[in-house]
Amino acid sequence: MVRLLLLGFLAGALAVPVFHQGAAWLLHNFGNEIPAVVGVFGKVPAPFAMAPTKPFGVPQVVSFSFWGGVWGMVTALLLGRLRPPALLFGTVFGALVLTAVAVTLVPYLKGLPGWNGAIPWRGLLYNGAWGWGVALMLLKPLNLRA
Repeated sequence: MVRLLLLGFLAGALAVPVFHQGAAWLLHNFGNEIPAVVGVFGKVPAPFAMAPTKPFGVPQVVSFSFWGGVWGMVTALLLGRLRPPALLFGTVFGALVLTAVAVTLVPYLKGLPGWNGAIPWRGLLYNGAWGWGVALMLLKPLNLRA
């Protein structure tokens, strides 16, 4: 169980700079030049945000990586117990669950306005890429089916 949680944390934390922020990098560097992409995702800011977060002042990308690790543990537990097709499950779990939490629970806990009803396409893409990356990194260590 400890091994499973550790692998999940490592995969989740590493998936943030590689897959989550990688998707942000692609959209920022290429998508901002395509009007149809901007129409769906809006103008995408630069990835790897180093702005300090509250309350500890760590860079935003470090905070994202920490929380990616926490969600990676949840993903690893679910993949290890349920044994679904890993890449599909990781993508859907990341896109839907993480985005739902990001637009509902997180603003509530921070005292910010809640979800305005708009579909968070960028969040679905980033978090889906993160989930796919976590599942990909856990395939061999957990002996999962792709």
